[in-house]
Amino acid sequence: MDISLLLKIAGVGILVSILCQVLKSSGKDEQASYVTLGGIIAVLLLLVGEIAKLIQTVRSTFGI
Repeated sequence: MDISLLLKIAGVGILVSILCQVLKSSGKDEQASYVTLGGIIAVLLLLVGEIAKLIQTVRSTFGI
């Protein structure tokens, strides 16, 4: 795992938290929920490659 992946995830988290605070303070709670959901989806998309590597490693280790 690379440190750049962790930095990307942290960047998305910081950006999402700032946007959610701004939206909630302006009374747009529904949009803040959408931003949070979008952030979770973005992080999951960043992790898809790493999850695929993990599954491949487990398969090769156990010979499945």
